[in-house]
Amino acid sequence: MREYLLVLFVAMATTFLLTGVARQIALRYGAVAKVRARDVHKVPIPYFGGVSILGGLIAAFAVASSLPFLGDSLQVAHDGRAILIGGAVICAVGVIDDLYELDAITKLAGEVLAVGVMVVQGIQLYWLPLPGGVVSPSAALLAVLTAGILLVSCNAVNFVDGLDGLAAGVTAIGALAFFTYSYLLNVEQDLDRATTSTLITVALAGACLGFLPHNFFPARVFMGDSGALLIGLMLAASTISLTGQMDPYAVPYEVGGSSLLPALLPLVLPIAVLAIPALDLTMAYIRRTKAGRSPFAADKLHLHHRLMQRGHSHRRAVLLMYLWTILIAFGVVVLGLVLTWWTALIVLTIAVIAVVLTTGLPRRRAAAKPLSKV
Repeated sequence: MREYLLVLFVAMATTFLLTGVARQIALRYGAVAKVRARDVHKVPIPYFGGVSILGGLIAAFAVASSLPFLGDSLQVAHDGRAILIGGAVICAVGVIDDLYELDAITKLAGEVLAVGVMVVQGIQLYWLPLPGGVVSPSAALLAVLTAGILLVSCNAVNFVDGLDGLAAGVTAIGALAFFTYSYLLNVEQDLDRATTSTLITVALAGACLGFLPHNFFPARVFMGDSGALLIGLMLAASTISLTGQMDPYAVPYEVGGSSLLPALLPLVLPIAVLAIPALDLTMAYIRRTKAGRSPFAADKLHLHHRLMQRGHSHRRAVLLMYLWTILIAFGVVVLGLVLTWWTALIVLTIAVIAVVLTTGLPRRRAAAKPLSKV
């Protein structure tokens, strides 16, 4: 655990220090977020926070490779290198988009290239847990499924990047939740504790936490597409890499007695972490198509916009979405590791109460009507 804490602090410190440099570079080359009708910020904000996050990840992996615990694993070294190469490619695509605003097709092609680099080097699903047992479809099918998961995760995080500190905070929470799951699972099952998934998630959490002081409201720098696409890719890659290093039969699986959830969790947890942006995306699609508009047409009716319309401040809206992510992500981890009927009931009750209370308050008070003159 000490090695992982060191990796976390290295990623955090490196990202924190590099963000100021990245901000100056963005200002120099005009990579700034202009104020648009749908945006919340009131003044142009520089991009390139994703470059500092990538720098933090590289520094964390470099330190990990020199440690006796993490550096001795050839599998971790290979997977870490493959994931960093894919991350560098998608970060470069995001930088170009932040500078020149790429069209959707070109941007998607760059994302596919980054994902393809990772899949070709072996970062992919190797088995799928189903109710009838663990199955291993053809390599081609698993590669396509892996690419789909990676692309969805990238764009889901990019989609939720609408308020200062929101994407970085949500990703940090999700990364810590998955680190907790993968580490405790390895301890419980007496497996090798040096895995790619634990290394990626702890480094990703550190990088996001190091970026937050610059990005939390009021933000001085945005991560831009270079950061949102990168951290989405890293989050999904961490879960996918776990299936390549974990024996699916080493965790409770039988339907009679034990739960399917521990085996399903490597695939379920990313969905749980991205549940809020996924819900927002679904609601936006329904809302826009129902109104006869393009599903890609921008508006100010996203979940975070609605929270602010209900009277929540910018910071409180972000903190509420942090709370929901914590409840969902760590709730799923608890259910996966300690699944009994009463733990499920407690987790569900806490989640429902928290969501009901936080979404209902506060409301803006109606402005008092002026007294009419007699």
